[in-house]
Amino acid sequence: MTALATAGIVSLPILTIVWSLTQPAWAVWAHLWQTQLPELLLNTLGLVGGVALGVLVLGTTLAWLVVTCEFPGRRVFEWALVLPLALPAYVIGFVFLGVFEYSGPVQTALRGGLGPGARLPDLRAGWGVVLMMTLVYYPYVYTLARAALAEQAPEFLESARALGRSRTAVLFAVTLPLVRPALAAGTVLACMESLADFGTVATFSVRTLTEAIYRVWHGMFDRAAATQLASILLAVAGGLLVLERLSRGRARFTHARRLARPPVRLRLHGLRALGATLLCAGTLGLAFALPVGQLVLWAIQSAGRGGVPDEFGQALSQTLALAGTAAVVVVAVAILLAYARRLQPTRLVAAATRVAGLGYALPGAVVAVGVLLPLAWLDRALATGLELLTGVPPGLLLTGSVTGVLFAYLVRFLAVGGQSIEASLARIPRGLDEAARSLGARGGRTLRAIHLPLAHRGLLAAVMLVFVDVMKELPATLLLRPFGVETLAVLIWRRTAESLWVEAALPALALVLAGLGPVAVAMRLAGADARPLDSRPEPPT
Repeated sequence: MTALATAGIVSLPILTIVWSLTQPAWAVWAHLWQTQLPELLLNTLGLVGGVALGVLVLGTTLAWLVVTCEFPGRRVFEWALVLPLALPAYVIGFVFLGVFEYSGPVQTALRGGLGPGARLPDLRAGWGVVLMMTLVYYPYVYTLARAALAEQAPEFLESARALGRSRTAVLFAVTLPLVRPALAAGTVLACMESLADFGTVATFSVRTLTEAIYRVWHGMFDRAAATQLASILLAVAGGLLVLERLSRGRARFTHARRLARPPVRLRLHGLRALGATLLCAGTLGLAFALPVGQLVLWAIQSAGRGGVPDEFGQALSQTLALAGTAAVVVVAVAILLAYARRLQPTRLVAAATRVAGLGYALPGAVVAVGVLLPLAWLDRALATGLELLTGVPPGLLLTGSVTGVLFAYLVRFLAVGGQSIEASLARIPRGLDEAARSLGARGGRTLRAIHLPLAHRGLLAAVMLVFVDVMKELPATLLLRPFGVETLAVLIWRRTAESLWVEAALPALALVLAGLGPVAVAMRLAGADARPLDSRPEPPT
């Protein structure tokens, strides 16, 4: 019952937004449609579609090259191409603006060499946001496609070649259809991240549903309009999950045995080898080396102006405190739900835990709106009760407090910690549970004495992933943070909103360094070619 009640509380913000769909505010809908809704929908769908196409093409191409071909630098690129996962999209976005905008060093040098009329296309447009997100999110497709390609039995490809098919025909007729589920899952993960993004679209001045929710709630204080916009964003996220499920169809692609031998890579020579190396190096350079290198230069320049600013130290300490507390809370709730599912694997418990984990598939702005509504209702109820008891109105107790922020983190990232913990518990033989019960140990004692020590690696991975995700979360923090609380992500957003690229470099570099930890651990745990390098949950189905 405790687990079911906890799952119900965690699911409350999601259910609140779903319930709002059954009670549409027609006057608000009419106003939104007449003013901004068509533009927001077109921009949001265009952004998601562009990112989907970009990550699918780039991630699949890179995965196919490192798995099936041999060329100079392949061994390094195989693991290094995952590194852009450590960068938040809004970080790489403001770096590119600072480097390539009209007053930046690249265009300044271009005008100096070619004349005052020379200039590059303006990045502050939809295509610029799509490019930034493609560079950051292609590893979702790359890691899953790489794992799926490495697991393919070489006999399939050899049989197709023996029938006279060219390598290109084999690629499109055999290889890609076999890895279709992995491509669909990785593409949907990237689309979910692009749908949830706020910092990049705000920095590039591109209006989307996520950005509109913040403006309507934080700038106009229009709760009804924000809720209706959140319901649209929720519907778009649900549509992406349905599309991912439909793309799989009824097909199941599995291997009943281990590979008898590893696949033989095609050795590239001449221009083909050079092209493969340049593609991998160019992608890694644009998506990781250039942003990180520029951040280091800006951070040194910022420190040289007057040392480390006090606001950075305050933002860092508050970020670490929030992320650490959230990681502990999320992992504790994830352990409770995963252990309840192990002890009582009923349909009710399984359904409750799945609904509670849907928050990862929702943008942070939607989760924030879903959290604010029940918190406001609970605040009114508590205020009424306390005023009756004391005769003094207590004011707001939960809304605008750290409690609301932590609750949003719990809803948003429960699936991140839950998947790792559930997978670790699943590897523990159930015979140990039966042996413990035969010795008189109850569920709680068995969990402390047996399961948690044996699942410690999964627990550490869950804590690390939640910790870093909370550090990078922007829209939920912006909408819910109390006055005086500022995280690194918020500090970056405030500085980039004023085009203060140098001042934003130090907190951005801190986020990048924090993000490298989980990426490095994931690559180390992956090890073999047949394993994916990313540890994030697949889209809920």
